[in-house]
Amino acid sequence: MTEQTNHANHADHQDRADRADRADHPADHETVDLVAAGASLLEAARSQANGHASTLVVGGTAQRAVLMALTAGSALGEHDSPPAATFQVVTGSARLYAVDGPSWTVRTGEVVAIPSARHGVEALEDCVILLTVALA
Repeated sequence: MTEQTNHANHADHQDRADRADRADHPADHETVDLVAAGASLLEAARSQANGHASTLVVGGTAQRAVLMALTAGSALGEHDSPPAATFQVVTGSARLYAVDGPSWTVRTGEVVAIPSARHGVEALEDCVILLTVALA
C-alpha cells in the first residue's frame, strides 16, 4: 500500500469516527437493554463469515461503549490497547488475553480492565461483550 493510500484510508476512518461522534446513539436518550440488543447482534454475527457483529451504544469525544457479539470459536485478533477500557461479558463467556502476559476467562456478568499491552479476545461460547473505552 502506498503512503498516499494509507493516508486516504486513515482520513476515511477518521471521517467515519467523526460522524459517529456527532451521531445520536441509543443510550444518549434512554436505557438500552443489553441482553435484548445482544441477542439481536448474535443473530447478525451468525450470518457473518468472521462471526462478529457490533453496534455503538454510547459515543462521543471522551468515551465510547460498543456492544459486540461473537460466535463460539471466533476471535478478535491481537491489537493495541486504548488508554483505558473495560471488558464486560453480558452473556456467554470469552477469554481476554494480553500478548506475552496473563489471560482472563470472563463470564456472564463479569468485568475486567483491559490490559495496557497488546491483547486479543477468543469467544469460548456465543457471547455478548460490552466494551467501554475512555478516549481522553
